[in-house]
Amino acid sequence: MAAGQDNPFHAKSALRTKLRTRRARASAARAAEAGAALATRFIDRFGAGMDGKVVAAYWPMRDEIDVRPLVGLVSSRSAICALPVMSGKADPLIFRRWRPGDELVDASFGVKEPLASAPPIAPDIVIVPLLGFDAAGNRLGYGGGYYDRTLASLRAAGRALAVGVGYDEQETDRIPVHAGDMPLDMILTDRRTIVPGKTERTD
Repeated sequence: MAAGQDNPFHAKSALRTKLRTRRARASAARAAEAGAALATRFIDRFGAGMDGKVVAAYWPMRDEIDVRPLVGLVSSRSAICALPVMSGKADPLIFRRWRPGDELVDASFGVKEPLASAPPIAPDIVIVPLLGFDAAGNRLGYGGGYYDRTLASLRAAGRALAVGVGYDEQETDRIPVHAGDMPLDMILTDRRTIVPGKTERTD
């Protein structure tokens, strides 16, 4: 057996390269259309019960599916929006309240974050970016572990539904997993809703 063949870290690295290409192609083909479709799918799923709920999203970069239309719709539905802030390389993310039009600042890795003066807030729903996912709810991120640490912390406190979002093409047969990887509760793509462990898988 070749060295590293069954090593999840090695397998993830190879898979990231493959899925970055898939995501880039999907984004080039239909970025604006996909962002609008994702927003509609999210509201159809959660809109009836969002009053007063805290929805933590992210500011998209590179070829990530555009969640800004989703944030706009959430903000118009009496929900509270938040964006993540990195507090340390080995720490969970914190979330600060943000409204469309509020100022953002440049942070590490090209990420945009709310101002430090924005109040921290605990989310009820976390919208999670990803490079890939599988039908079991396993997620492939960028390798920093930020969302894994964050979801572990939130779940230990009994909070937060984790909703992964991406293009349909980002699904793969199996994501390699290791200790510390946090599964998603649901995946929304621009074309489908996937609830791991259930038969629900709608077009």
